[in-house]
Amino acid sequence: MLFHRIIPCLDVKAGRVVKGINFEGLRDAGDPVEVARRYDAQGADELVFLDITASHEDRGIMLEVVRQVAEHCFMPFTVGGGIRTLEDVTALIQAGAEKVSINTAAVVNPDLISQTARRFGRCATVVNIDPKRVVRNGRTVFEVHTHGGRRPTGLEVVAWARQVVDRGAGEIVLTSMDADGTKDGYDIEVTAMVADAVEVPVVASGGCGAPEHIRQVLQETSADAALAASIFHYGIWSIGQTKEYLARHGVAVRLTDDLPATSNAGDPDPRGIGPA
Repeated sequence: MLFHRIIPCLDVKAGRVVKGINFEGLRDAGDPVEVARRYDAQGADELVFLDITASHEDRGIMLEVVRQVAEHCFMPFTVGGGIRTLEDVTALIQAGAEKVSINTAAVVNPDLISQTARRFGRCATVVNIDPKRVVRNGRTVFEVHTHGGRRPTGLEVVAWARQVVDRGAGEIVLTSMDADGTKDGYDIEVTAMVADAVEVPVVASGGCGAPEHIRQVLQETSADAALAASIFHYGIWSIGQTKEYLARHGVAVRLTDDLPATSNAGDPDPRGIGPA
């Protein structure tokens, strides 16, 4: 059976895990190594670790944090942010990352996608795409943004997704800027568009506020995995509780030994607002 992956995301700024709304208003959510260890113990399938201001601040990747996460965690993890060259990719893989996620650099230098895939394989080559609804020539389109969502590119999301796959990307992490941090649910429309357009796994990202949102995006689109942050970082739901909820509602997931949602405390409300 093919299991859907449940993936916590660590957005890191200045060495701390943060979370905001629509890529702004960032709140502190802890030390990245400690947060990663917690998710590893809870049975997360993978982890995505993004240095969200590295490209905007024009600085390098935080290799030491990556090494510490690799030393303390056994789950596979993907690292992105501040990647500009194949040497950066190599350094991250050598530091312990299983995959690298390229976003801004993929737009600036699309050849980096092909270079990464040739050296480390498609499975290690992830492209993170940040689309936002914009009105262009009287119609609404999903435009790709870079530099932590700060810069529009003029690229349309489906065309760009197809291009990165043609260049060697083995996976796409699709983060809706409109939904990010809102806790109102994933952007089903753009997720379905991209997942139906490419033949590589698509990870839905942006907007998760409850396991019900994960159920919706995994059952109503062709997404292979769901990425979430707020509900895990602030203790609303654990990984194990989330997987138990999904399994009860027909989503194929790899269950863990974490505390199930059927504890004596009662099920947390599937909308993510606390115990029912």
